[in-house]
Amino acid sequence: MAHQQTELSNGARLLNAVPVLPAQDIGETVSFFQQNLGFRARHQEDGYGIVVRDAVEVHFWQCSDRNIAENSSCRLSVVGIDELYTEVTGRGIVHPKAHLETKPWGLKEFAVVDVNGNLIWFTERITQAPAASQE
Repeated sequence: MAHQQTELSNGARLLNAVPVLPAQDIGETVSFFQQNLGFRARHQEDGYGIVVRDAVEVHFWQCSDRNIAENSSCRLSVVGIDELYTEVTGRGIVHPKAHLETKPWGLKEFAVVDVNGNLIWFTERITQAPAASQE
């Protein structure tokens, strides 16, 4: 089955995406992102929170089911992934199976797990995808 790409005729463009992740405790989640990932709180109330760092914004909604968070993730594009990786490595939050690695699809990436179990991927586009290994 072939997929067709539909062109927008009105000139509309998508500019950004904002992940909205589940959080068991909004305050604890906002603090985690502030202390471990350098975000600042933009908004916080009982059932909803927003953190920002540079041009990236992440929202959180109150969710009492940890299983939902443990099956949720988002991908954040960055510049300077090596420096960011160094920044967070000592905090013990890098996923044990998602250390910094260059992927064949042209991204360098790693992931951390937040206090809720959400998997947060940090990715940086590399100028050229690595060649496939010839073994």
